[in-house]
Amino acid sequence: MDDEMLKDFVVEALELASNVEEHLLTLERHPDDLEILNAVFRAFHTIKGGAGFVNLPAMVSACHLTENLFDALRTGKAPVTPLAIEAALQASGFVADQLNELSNGAAPDSLASMPPELEGILTQAIEGKTDAAPAAAAPAPAAAPAPAAAAPAAAGNAPANGASVMKDGQLDWESMYNAVTGNETGAAAAASAPAAATAAATPAAAAPAAAAPAAEAGDKPAAGGGGQHNRRATDAAKEESIRIDAGKLDALLEVAGESVQAANQASVLLEKLQQFKFEGTAAALMSTLAETLGRASRYSSELQRATLSTRMQPVGRLFQKFPRLVRELAKDLGKDVDLVITGAETEVDRVVVDSLYDPLVHMLRNSLDHGIEVDRVAAGKPTKSTISLHAWQAGSSVMIEVFDDGKGMDPDMLRNKALAKGLINEHQALTTDEALQLVFLPGFSTKEVASSVSGRGVGMDVVKTAVEKHRGTIRIDSTIGKGTKFSIRLPIELSIIPTMLVRCAGAPLALPMAVVERVVELPENFDEVGGAPVLRDQGRPLPVHSLAGVLGYEPGNERVGIVMAVPHPYILGVQSVEGTADLVIKPLTAIHTNGITGTARSAEGELVLVVGLSFLLDNCRDTERAAVAQV
Repeated sequence: MDDEMLKDFVVEALELASNVEEHLLTLERHPDDLEILNAVFRAFHTIKGGAGFVNLPAMVSACHLTENLFDALRTGKAPVTPLAIEAALQASGFVADQLNELSNGAAPDSLASMPPELEGILTQAIEGKTDAAPAAAAPAPAAAPAPAAAAPAAAGNAPANGASVMKDGQLDWESMYNAVTGNETGAAAAASAPAAATAAATPAAAAPAAAAPAAEAGDKPAAGGGGQHNRRATDAAKEESIRIDAGKLDALLEVAGESVQAANQASVLLEKLQQFKFEGTAAALMSTLAETLGRASRYSSELQRATLSTRMQPVGRLFQKFPRLVRELAKDLGKDVDLVITGAETEVDRVVVDSLYDPLVHMLRNSLDHGIEVDRVAAGKPTKSTISLHAWQAGSSVMIEVFDDGKGMDPDMLRNKALAKGLINEHQALTTDEALQLVFLPGFSTKEVASSVSGRGVGMDVVKTAVEKHRGTIRIDSTIGKGTKFSIRLPIELSIIPTMLVRCAGAPLALPMAVVERVVELPENFDEVGGAPVLRDQGRPLPVHSLAGVLGYEPGNERVGIVMAVPHPYILGVQSVEGTADLVIKPLTAIHTNGITGTARSAEGELVLVVGLSFLLDNCRDTERAAVAQV
């Protein structure tokens, strides 16, 4: 089998499978939506064709039965029942699991066969039953299907009947499968032994099964011609996109970043050269050089922006995985929960999208388990609760909020739990906000007995670590009786950030512009509150921190203050401000330095240390706590 062909099939089928799950959850709320019924039918039909061609008999069996089910549903031969939705979700999950195994390097012949339970629930749904009967014993093994096994052998040959297996320059899995098997009717024969046994043992399923090939021949919905329109739209989308290995994009981005840096350094050198007097030919050459460098700088910046855009992905790619998770967990917990998703089109770096799955799953599970009340009527609330997942762009950051309208978090209870576990002393977490953030401490838990679904706070330190790994921050706001909101803030682009360049104790540093409000002049002497320096800014007394001091440098003559735009504003004292710049950030991997998350090169080529966003948002407390611990 051609490995590239298998890889192409897996990528396309995974996309179809993820869309199917979303369609099914929508269909559960709108069972009469014929367009969704047709879309799910087409998706399983297409996956089945590709699976048969690359010799995945178990997947062919599952898709074939599910295809029969949706042919029956869309033609009215079977009703859209909760059992039908559950059966389709199980089939979708089975297909997705097999595709993920293949994506992770598993050999096709190592995949499991279709479970008898899945075969049984699909058959019952096809028969129009509303409740699942007890699972039947597994059928006796039968001979392997010949057409599917023969498919790979024929893969490298031209179709005997002359049919085209290409469509607009792309492999058409459906046509390829039909060409290899001879005709559409062969699709039924490609089903694995369990599917064949089902067809023989359950005459009631024969009508939907027989109807499938006829529908497949033109892939035309029973009512309306929407199928052809959707197919053309899909083909047009394929023409405008190609798949590129992520490693190649990363390498391209690094080269683009280095080119911008080189162009900036060249511009600085040019400015220095222009301070000298040139005449005649030398002056003309300098003028030409300036023009050429200007073009090089513009083009390198455009290359960088274009490369960055290829790494951007909508968070909806991540969000679409959560409706089913919430549905199943709410069902297990006996709660009626509606997940509302907004802002799915918000784009962020693909690395951020990939890294957010586990943190968001943990927050959703905690909201369901501990946030949502069991008896909402007693709390004076509607029986159906709501969890909102919202994303939007804020400047150079993306904001993601998870809000539940549950019972909220009691700061006094959190504080007492932390005290009892020895995580804090009686002088810490005195404010409500500080008490809420205690759930991020390692080892913190509000549950006396562990359950299959972790309680709010369990493992939240891991969530915070995952977010801060990508220079992000996470905060909690909660009101007793109203609900709890988790807010995540992440840079849209991981490798390049707008910064303010400063100098402390002679060292060049960069502060993320996302938290810089403005620059003020610092006086010789400060007022003090509790022995700590403060400065009145716009009528409010703000604490003043020495950036050199909190980073462990020798404090110098700091007469410039930067007002930090954070939840609890303060002023950061620095030696001087040297302008702003978009820097290509390289994370620190070999060493860990409190407050520093990466390095960059200035336009002059000087190595610059980048101060962490979470460190600044936390009022530079991380280093202060570390210093106290060392004392």
